[in-house]
Amino acid sequence: MSDQQTLAQVRGRIDEIDAEVLRLISERATCAQQIAKIKDLLSPRGRHYYRPEREAEILRRIQEQNPGPLDDEQVARLFREIMSACLALERPLSVGYLGPEGTFTQAAAVKHFGHAVNTQPFGTIGDIFREVESGSCDFGVVPVENSTEGVVNHTLDMFLRSPLRIAGEVTLRIHHHLMSRATEIGAVRRVYSHQQSLAQCRGWLDRHLPSAERVSVGSNAEAAKTASRSGDSAAVAGEAAAELYDLRILASRIEDEPGNTTRFLVIGPEDAPPSGRDKTSMLLSCRNESGGLHQLLTPFAEQGISMTRIESRPSRQGVWDYVFFIDICGHRDSPAVASALAKLKQAANLCKVLGSYPEAVL
Repeated sequence: MSDQQTLAQVRGRIDEIDAEVLRLISERATCAQQIAKIKDLLSPRGRHYYRPEREAEILRRIQEQNPGPLDDEQVARLFREIMSACLALERPLSVGYLGPEGTFTQAAAVKHFGHAVNTQPFGTIGDIFREVESGSCDFGVVPVENSTEGVVNHTLDMFLRSPLRIAGEVTLRIHHHLMSRATEIGAVRRVYSHQQSLAQCRGWLDRHLPSAERVSVGSNAEAAKTASRSGDSAAVAGEAAAELYDLRILASRIEDEPGNTTRFLVIGPEDAPPSGRDKTSMLLSCRNESGGLHQLLTPFAEQGISMTRIESRPSRQGVWDYVFFIDICGHRDSPAVASALAKLKQAANLCKVLGSYPEAVL
């Protein structure tokens, strides 16, 4: 058999596979429509069709069964889009994110929900909380911490007064690029970006643009939009922003830490049932006495619960009065976590569970 005949044979097999994949995707979509009808009968008032724990279970199973050659992240992305399109047949979700269009928060929203949702940009993190609280958006996606620069304080502060729950988390590898209308780096006189992005690229900017003014703005997409109006300005932002605002990328991946990653939270009116691999986030405050914090943490140690994060923030209710934001492994409905929470409610001045949700999938 000649090479041309072999090529034609392999292409014919691909056509057969494509037809079978299309048939199976259509069958899956039909099942999704059937599920929507059943849910309407079970819950006439129309609760959310989106089930974060179910999607997490599916993606983990797919990754465990993945034979290659596509890696786990690529396979998860493909199946996420299939689930997103099928969910849109039941009812398209509305998801708020920190805008304008082209931000990393939008990228996180699409990574978590897929492209079949309706994403809506908002100017501030507070706006996202308010829109989800009012029901204008089903869910919101907000940044909460970066592996280089730490927590996003505004997000933590919003949880102090918001009734919303955490329904999921997304981790996104962050790559920053210097973009401009200018044709060379030497022509740049000022650099716009979000303050966290400027901090994440501080070393690179010190070496290559030591004299350029650094201007902090509300988002990286806003920075790109602003830089597009001037020939001697640049922005530090993601690749999507360069395409959106027609800017030339002068330098790629200028973040100081190659593993630079941001964690985002999915907020909504309810958290998620157990998925088998979950986290629980909470707000705690201790009595103003010796060993107060130790008393808060002891129930976790007694139950063998791993704590993955603890941050303190002013409570805004008194001078030097603080609350602690804590993430632990496990779902609040599990016996160990439930037991620890029962003890915490007796020992703490404040014990507010912000939500239990599936750990981020690749």
